Amino acid sequence: MSALLGTGVWVFVAMTVVIAGTAAWMTGQALAARWRPAWQLAPCAVLLGASDRFLIYALFDGDLLSVTGYLVDTAVIGVVAALAFRVTRVRGMTTQYPWLYAPHTPFTWRRRGEEGTRGER
Repeated sequence: MSALLGTGVWVFVAMTVVIAGTAAWMTGQALAARWRPAWQLAPCAVLLGASDRFLIYALFDGDLLSVTGYLVDTAVIGVVAALAFRVTRVRGMTTQYPWLYAPHTPFTWRRRGEEGTRGER
């Protein structure tokens, strides 16, 4: 597993999931709260992945140039940022336009008055 991640599992969990995941969550929230487009998550995830890989190298003697480790780190960071973006966007749409939209699930909203239909957004 350490060959895939470029470091140990506990270092991956601590640095990527907890620390970089928290930063990714806040990044997703910030982009959604300022009504930025979702594509801006990608450059942020790439940069957070690079900084995470450097911190793993500097603090825990991980492999700096591990391509698979970087891809896994960036993928985890991107998923966390996308989840935060979507949850925050749904909250923003349903609080800013309460006469038009109601929350349907944590990731979707629906138009008011369409009780039986599935939320598309």
